[in-house]
Amino acid sequence: MRAQDEANLVACIPSLRRYARGLTADRDRADDLVQDTLERAWTRFPLWQKRGDLRAWIFGIMHNQFIDQLRAQRSRPDEVAKDDLPEQAARATQSDGLEVRDLDRLLQRLPPDQREVLLLVAVEALSYQEVAQVLGVPIGTVMSRLSRARERLGTALKDRDAPGRLHRIK
Repeated sequence: MRAQDEANLVACIPSLRRYARGLTADRDRADDLVQDTLERAWTRFPLWQKRGDLRAWIFGIMHNQFIDQLRAQRSRPDEVAKDDLPEQAARATQSDGLEVRDLDRLLQRLPPDQREVLLLVAVEALSYQEVAQVLGVPIGTVMSRLSRARERLGTALKDRDAPGRLHRIK
């Protein structure tokens, strides 16, 4: 592998970590997913055709790794998935930390296929075409999932702030 290819691969790590954290909602599991993804990308780098975007190729590997892990987890019924999300790191102000935690919990309630698309488009700024390539679905499916994810998230945010609920004093 050339030095430039190595540098391009390393440059993807922050984006991979963000996406993995959004998928798993667990820092340790996210770090493991990133490591597994980088290991697979490194060993299979000669297979990359250099026709497409390296970043989209690596995100595709991560997506497949995540799906494989979900399938393996379902095949082990004695392990129960956590319903509680880990606490988020403290932010500059109390209300900011609560908002981030609330948004993370709402994101985790989205179906995985919608959450994946939303994270790739909104957080990682991939194009619809790149997301379609990463997930191996038609571009119309990407747009549909994104639309449904945005709608569900918007509804959940409105319900959270609906009258009759206790609000924090600002």
